[in-house]
This record gives sequence, structure tokens and C-alpha cells, in this order.
Amino acid sequence: MGTSLGAMLAAARTEGDGTIYTITEEWMQGRTTYGGLSAALCLAGTLSAHADLPPLRSAQVAFIGPAGGEVTARSRVLRQGKSMTYMEADLRQGEALATRSIFAFGRSRESVINLDHFPMPDVPPPDACELLWRKRTPLNFLQQFDARMAFGGRSADGTGNGDIAYWFRLRDPSAIPPAVRLLALADTPPPAVMPMFNDFAPISTATWQMEVLDTEASGEGWHLLRSTAETGANGYTSQTMGMWDEGGRPVLAGRQMVALFG
Repeated sequence: MGTSLGAMLAAARTEGDGTIYTITEEWMQGRTTYGGLSAALCLAGTLSAHADLPPLRSAQVAFIGPAGGEVTARSRVLRQGKSMTYMEADLRQGEALATRSIFAFGRSRESVINLDHFPMPDVPPPDACELLWRKRTPLNFLQQFDARMAFGGRSADGTGNGDIAYWFRLRDPSAIPPAVRLLALADTPPPAVMPMFNDFAPISTATWQMEVLDTEASGEGWHLLRSTAETGANGYTSQTMGMWDEGGRPVLAGRQMVALFG
């Protein structure tokens, strides 16, 4: 498994207005860092530099360039109101911008609205599902996670219809702030169209938006992640995403735009 996320955060150092992290090889996805880790480091740097922020409510992330090795996270306040604070966070390798994130933090308040129209799909529990990988994990970063296939097929097996659901959990969730843990976990599945390919093809997430539905969620244990492609053409696919804990409670909702090179 190599360096855990908790160990990476513990080894971070502060220089000026930035937090420096060292991304090791086992967190790479091809030539760049796993996107969920890039977003998680943006958030971790924000939380370490700005105390007393309200709970995270949403994240908008643009994956602009590759990153790996030593990277620096810097953040700044865009606006701080009575209930919500907006933060911008960049992850850079040297002077090159790799990831830019906008985080919205918001305090809870009383409301007459209380509804949940986001049920978890009816799937078998993790222990009743097949291992997602038959042999070795196809990408380095996936060794940080356990994974089971609920439905939708495996990447590049020439099946599926653009709708997948997999169970994932961090193998070592210790020493990680809960919201950081959630972002690190939420980007683990491949694009929903990947099982439709007959052979592996390069992909690159362009943008990712996540909304936090349960600010008390810890990100520990098994979580079901579902991705559903809405469109796919001209080398891009747009998909919706959802994440639920093992008890069926909705944790995150989101969407992605993914570039396809095949």
C-alpha cells in the first residue's frame, strides 16, 4: 500500500503561505496524481491554514495540469459572510498550476425543509459482491483502497450501458480530517463509460463538482459510489455521481466532465 494519506498529511510542512506535501508513486494515476488526492490536498491545505471554518458544503475542482512529487497547496478567502465562507485553493508543482478548487463552507441553520429524494440503489452488501480487480490493481493509487463491484461491469470488458456502482473503502483511514477523507474516496471509480470500451484507453477528468449531503459523515468504512453517464460524444462524457455509506445514508452528490482518448 505504501504511504497512506494520513502519513502524507502528517509529513507536510509549512513554508510561507503554503503547505508542502510529497506525493509518492503509489498515489499516481498514470503520469499525474489521482484526482481525488489532488482535491483532498487542496482541502487539507485550506483547513490547516484557516481555522474555525464551518462544515464543507461543496467543492468545485478543475484538474488543469499534471502533478506529482513535491507540491504546494495555497488558499485564500474569497468571501466570508455570516453563514458561508468561500475559499479558493491551488495545488502547484513548482510554478505550474495543477489543480484549482473552490470550496464553500456553511453553518447549519433551522429550516422548514427536510427531505431526501436521493435513495441508494438496491445492491448487495460489499461482502456479497465480487472483487473489482481479478488480479492486480490497474492503477497505482487503487492499492490504497478495497473495492467491490455492485453492478455495471469492469473497465474495458466491452459491456455495460454507462451506469456503474462500486463499493470502495480506504484501507487506512486514520489521521485524516473527515471531509478530506470523503474527497479522497469520492473520485475512485472510473468514468461510467469505461466498461463500454473493449480495450483500456486514456482518460482525464477535466472538472468535478461535489456537494456534501451529510456534514457528519466520517468517510470511514465501505461506501457505495455510483456514476451514470448522461452523454458521451466527441471525446468527452458528462456524468452524475452519488455516494452513500453502508447504511444507505446519502453522503455526496456530484458530477464530472471527463475527456476520453479512445
